[in-house]
Amino acid sequence: MTVRFIGYIGFNNSSEIHGGARDRALDKDYVEAAARAQEEGGFDRVLIPFGSSTPESQIVAAHAAAITTKLGFLVAHRPGFTQPTLAARQLATLDQLSGGRVAVHIITGGADEEMARDGDTATTKADRYARTDEYLDIVKQEWSAVRPFDHKGRFYEVKQGSSAVKPVNLPVFFGGSSPEAIEVAGRHADVYALWGETLEQVADNVRRVRQAAARHGRNPGFSLSLRPVIADTEEAAWKRAKEIEDQVRARREAAGLPLSGHRPPNAGSLRLLETASSNRRDSRLWTGVAALTGAQGNSTGLVGTPEQVADALLDYVAVGIDHFLIRGFDPLGDAIGYGRDLIPLVRRKVAERGAAPVALAG
Repeated sequence: MTVRFIGYIGFNNSSEIHGGARDRALDKDYVEAAARAQEEGGFDRVLIPFGSSTPESQIVAAHAAAITTKLGFLVAHRPGFTQPTLAARQLATLDQLSGGRVAVHIITGGADEEMARDGDTATTKADRYARTDEYLDIVKQEWSAVRPFDHKGRFYEVKQGSSAVKPVNLPVFFGGSSPEAIEVAGRHADVYALWGETLEQVADNVRRVRQAAARHGRNPGFSLSLRPVIADTEEAAWKRAKEIEDQVRARREAAGLPLSGHRPPNAGSLRLLETASSNRRDSRLWTGVAALTGAQGNSTGLVGTPEQVADALLDYVAVGIDHFLIRGFDPLGDAIGYGRDLIPLVRRKVAERGAAPVALAG
């Protein structure tokens, strides 16, 4: 089987432990360096994130695509703020200009305050997933229709929609752990994205999504997001993980941010926090930063030597994962290290072991 690696291009070289670059909202030189480093490092794609106060993901992806030749782009996109017909044409145009290197990662949005910054103040979480479902119906119709189409639904009405530009091949990635999210993923996701949890939890989520997808005759892939911490020895890797944890704690204390008592609004973060506070832990799984930050996004890691972390990744392959989104706490330096020490090793091990997902019951 093929295991694909997705990297990450933020808008500057900042992270939970690198804050100086946050003063520069968009660092063009960093975006270019990160794109080139991850292309040279053998990443298949890079995620371009989306936020209500950050640079626009499609424009950043277009610039990065113009300075690379092979690297794919996973463009984060939030339904509800652009008409779906226009979004479909924007993404198809980007896919054509990049030579078919674009995928879209649909983020429905869980925090009310994040949605309100862009003017969405009246929808509930259930409303947003229903809107995303209808939005993707229209996007896909705009991509595939050979003649003008009409649509009248709860959120959108389209009369004689059509697009002269079609995507080359534009996969839809989708995340979310709530029942509403799983149902929409089953209808639309080409790849379902999970955050890093225990093998048991990941296998359970894979099973749930497969069941939802099977009702629509679909068979999606699965992506797992992790923050690997690797070093020459296991002891050195855990030492680095502890240093990262200490730096995160110190920075949050200095900023007056909470270290505990987090109540995130989205199901995925709640699941990660529950994992961090429980004794359910695999040998490489590290949840220290997730516990401190309220599991804001991709915040769990795997810790060890490249060999140990590669073996842990193959354990996830065995329960159905075929994409890994990996990013570090030193964004550019870690990306270079993954390309040198981890990605080739995992690919060699997959080839040697003939690793394939096991059949999951149900």
